[in-house]
Amino acid sequence: MPQTTAPFGSWRSPITSDLIVSDVIGLSDIQLDGNDTYWIESRPTEAGRNVIVRMSADGKLTDLNPPPLNARSTVHEYGGGAYLAAGGSVFFSNFADQRLYRIDPNAPPRPITPALRLRFADAFLDRPRGRLICIQEDHRQSDAQPVNTIVDIDVNGAGEIRTLVSGADFYSSPRLSPDGAQLAWLSWDHPNMPWIGTELWVADVSPDGSLGAARLIAGGPTESIFQPEWSPGGTLHFVSDRTGWWNLYAVRQDGVKCLAPMDAEFAQAQWVFGLSCYSFISESQIACTYTRQGTWELALLDSQTGKLSPLGIAGTDFDYLRANANRVVVRSGSPDVPLAVAELDIKSRVSRTLRRSAPTPDAALQPYISVPKAVEYKSEDGQTAYAFLYEPKNPAFVAPAGELPPLIVKSHGGPTGATSNTLSFGIQYWTSRGFAVLDVNYGGSTGYGRAYRDRLAGKWGIVDLDDCAGGATWAAAQGIADAKRLLITGGSAGGYTTLCALTFRKVFSGGASYYGISDLEALVRDTHKFESHYLEGLVGPYPQAKQVYYDRSPVHFASQLSVPVIFFQGEEDKVVPRNQAELMVNALRAQGLPVGYFLFAGEQHGFRRSENIKRALDGELSFYAFLPVRSELRF
Repeated sequence: MPQTTAPFGSWRSPITSDLIVSDVIGLSDIQLDGNDTYWIESRPTEAGRNVIVRMSADGKLTDLNPPPLNARSTVHEYGGGAYLAAGGSVFFSNFADQRLYRIDPNAPPRPITPALRLRFADAFLDRPRGRLICIQEDHRQSDAQPVNTIVDIDVNGAGEIRTLVSGADFYSSPRLSPDGAQLAWLSWDHPNMPWIGTELWVADVSPDGSLGAARLIAGGPTESIFQPEWSPGGTLHFVSDRTGWWNLYAVRQDGVKCLAPMDAEFAQAQWVFGLSCYSFISESQIACTYTRQGTWELALLDSQTGKLSPLGIAGTDFDYLRANANRVVVRSGSPDVPLAVAELDIKSRVSRTLRRSAPTPDAALQPYISVPKAVEYKSEDGQTAYAFLYEPKNPAFVAPAGELPPLIVKSHGGPTGATSNTLSFGIQYWTSRGFAVLDVNYGGSTGYGRAYRDRLAGKWGIVDLDDCAGGATWAAAQGIADAKRLLITGGSAGGYTTLCALTFRKVFSGGASYYGISDLEALVRDTHKFESHYLEGLVGPYPQAKQVYYDRSPVHFASQLSVPVIFFQGEEDKVVPRNQAELMVNALRAQGLPVGYFLFAGEQHGFRRSENIKRALDGELSFYAFLPVRSELRF
């Protein structure tokens, strides 16, 4: 193919915003019910509606919740765990009214909870007693924080909703033992987040479904417990980071035993309900996923010997794992294959793809795909930071001799979270146009052990931007990127890191903030219950640390910002309200700096509508095209 010489960042690409919004869907929350497989599809072309999809044993696909029903819970605002498939029926939380609905074969969905300000998530079926056990979040007192409890609900909507467990600030993962005699659950209290400190409790269940006295099994304010599950024979399992790594444990008669001790993480940050990193094939065989240095593996664990052996699904990113005696189903992805729902037959060890989130690049598109490299570098504070580096790739273009590409540093949200190396057309959009991309897992990210997560304790707005700015200067020093064309982008907490880096570091020539935080004090006052004390661990107690909040809020230091910024914001965002963007936009406009601002009606925290995803992506590209280059870079 003849190549055209053109500057980096100006190349034409077949990976367009139209391709991204028309052919890409979200996949999450896999469940198994007999021979049927279920998952949720988030569809940008349907205004981001979440659809429960069932694949029957013969391969037939069926959408279960018709428009306008939207299977999306808003417990903790982030939701997850929005549906349950059990016994041929499906129960789900509808986004518009947050009521629970029931779907039976050959019958339309019908509500089984009242039209009150109640939200539900993470349901489990107690079949003999004809009830759901789930998390309830009560918003009926508008002048107070919502109340979180564990409740039971009649599967047909009969009778009153009964509270089973109360008193803690938060709950998750109610799980009934196979014989129905014990209930396990997680709880935690402010100011902890679930990846900081949680408690695992168990109580005996009476014949009428009420609970006896609760017993603390594991956990505390400095131990994070994840995903309690009962084995088929009734042994309680859970993941704990008591050694500094999230490892898998079993509660046995002779005590609590770690099944496979290793410097790896068998868990994720519990931002949403319904996460699953292990599942039982049999009493002693556990399908599990774990990550080391940002890359995930899928394995079979023998719980008696501790032996791990690979399972036959290719990939470097695995989650939403479900298994039974016959098959393993998981969401998987890799650097050259987008996320997909994949299935492994246990007996034959043959795997197949059930549903893809995006088309696998064909022969025409494959030459445009930039495969990431896992990189490590020293941050500005001397600590090691981690990232995935994507270099520009487009077979139709070549840059002028001696030119280096612009670099986009990506800062993920959370900040407790992580990025992965799975194929993302959102990243390939940039690399195929001649940008390099550095996708950073800064200090505080999951996947690298508790100590790495704890690097961010009290230092949000310092460690994260040091690692992002340090990654940019490292790339420039290595000759990977043009030191005068370094950019940064991020969403939510990543938007905060972006604004901090642009304000407090003289490294970047511009950036993009997606629903980012600019004023930490305003966030403390305005945010929702789940995160209302999150900043105590990241910044400090408020108002005692009021000055620290002020000093780390870029809105107060807009005069130090000398480069253009573009902002993208959802009008209905309750996690990071729109005033966070508008405070910064107004401050920059008052200085006469170039600034862009897109406010999207009908969007919350994260964009789900295809037209808005497209406008944001193309708007960011257009904005970068007109940025001046920075004249110097301070190493």
